Amino acid sequence: QVQVAESGGGLVQTGGSLRLSCAASGTIRSISVMGWYRQAPGKQRELVAIITSGGVSTYGDSVKGRFTISSDSAKNTVYLQMNSLEPDDTAVYYCNIVFTLFGSRWGPGTQVTVSS
Repeated sequence: QVQVAESGGGLVQTGGSLRLSCAASGTIRSISVMGWYRQAPGKQRELVAIITSGGVSTYGDSVKGRFTISSDSAKNTVYLQMNSLEPDDTAVYYCNIVFTLFGSRWGPGTQVTVSS
C-alpha cells in the first residue's frame, strides 16, 4: 500500500509566503499525477495545481502567477510554493497523488491561514 502526507502549513500574514510539501511512501511503482487541492469552510474542494510525470503543470485561475508547483520524482514528493498570499487563500490544503498501480490517494490535509 501507499501513504500520502502533507507538511508545511501554518499561519502567515497577507503578502507572505509558505511552502507545502507532500511525500508519498510505501510500495510505489510509478506516479502519473501529483497535485494540490484546497477546501475553505462552506466551499467545495477546488483545484490549486497539478503536475504530471512529464512535468506539465496546470493551475487554478485564482492562484496563477502566485503559486508554483514542482516535484522531485526521486523523492516521490510534490511541493507548492505559495507567494503573495491573501486571506481568500485560507483553507485546508490537500495533496492528491495518482499512482499507476493504486489509483488516487489523498493526504489528510494541512491548514493554511492567511491573516489580514
